[in-house]
Amino acid sequence: MRGLALALSWLTVLPVRTGAPSAGTAAGALRWAPVVGAALGAAAGALLLGLTALGVPPLVGGLLAVGSLGLATRGMHLDGLADTADGLGCYGPPERALAVMKDGGAGPFAVVTLIVVLGSQAAALASLPPGLLVGATALAGAVGRSAFAWVARRGIPAARPGGLGATVAGSQPAWVAPLWWLVLAGLGALLVPARWPGALAVGLAAAVVIGLSRHTARRFGGMSGDVLGAASELAVTVVLVTVSAAQPGL
Repeated sequence: MRGLALALSWLTVLPVRTGAPSAGTAAGALRWAPVVGAALGAAAGALLLGLTALGVPPLVGGLLAVGSLGLATRGMHLDGLADTADGLGCYGPPERALAVMKDGGAGPFAVVTLIVVLGSQAAALASLPPGLLVGATALAGAVGRSAFAWVARRGIPAARPGGLGATVAGSQPAWVAPLWWLVLAGLGALLVPARWPGALAVGLAAAVVIGLSRHTARRFGGMSGDVLGAASELAVTVVLVTVSAAQPGL
């Protein structure tokens, strides 16, 4: 259970004390991450249900739900998405891209990416029927965090020393992420009416994560903590948009 405790400490604002993790515990935390993501997603879905029941417009509620996820995760994944977008948007060798990502400022690529991704998530949440909301957000949260295992799979080095990326780089067997995707596709087929939208959403998210990991590993010379966050947010977005687009009347 140390891996789960570390996953809660890393991925949420919960005050879970774990001490300095060993390499094995850090690797275990990534394998537990989808469970944490499912809990976060379900909580956001429940919040949106409560807000709409109080008369808050669905799109406003969707934005607030997305914002609550940012608060619950310290904005860590969003920061990774923004830094990755700026790194991919700049010219020059990997060292130049990594320097841009480490700078901390948000460039135009980061701003546009955040607007599109967060806006898409909020709009998708607003269009989901109440009976599907908690299940779909839990699925999206789990799929998003399952991306970690693929980005940090064996054979992909850390792009730079230090930080979360260097701690977990190469720590995951190549089968971990596909196994999670298979399980989540099955759960998605059960959660989403007509079965195929949930499974399709997981498959599309997996394809995006695989493509992002391949491109960033080549562009940056390896993986980083920023890429973990970017992969998670993109996967969440793909799941929510795919499921919402499959709803009748949309």
